Amino acid sequence: MIPLSWYLMLAAGLFSIGLFGALARRNAVAILLGVELMLNAVNINLVAFWRYGDVAVMAGQVFAIIVFAVAAAEVAVGLALVISVYRRRNTVVAEDLNMMKW
Repeated sequence: MIPLSWYLMLAAGLFSIGLFGALARRNAVAILLGVELMLNAVNINLVAFWRYGDVAVMAGQVFAIIVFAVAAAEVAVGLALVISVYRRRNTVVAEDLNMMKW
């Protein structure tokens, strides 16, 4: 049986990679991918804590399904915004997107 600490280290590493990808990248699609990696790390934590917890309820799996639904909605809305911005500005570089400025 794999110890809980291994799952937590895997999730921490995945979250760190996602955080680096979201903060260091200039491409809007790469930023969305970093956010997705962070959400997957949260799912690993939720399911791992559910598996190793003392309570026999399925709260961890239910929360993981909710996070999957939020991630799917985030991808749909985020990619729609990126495509819309690309059609208008012909770029997906996050630093060049200043449409909200006066």
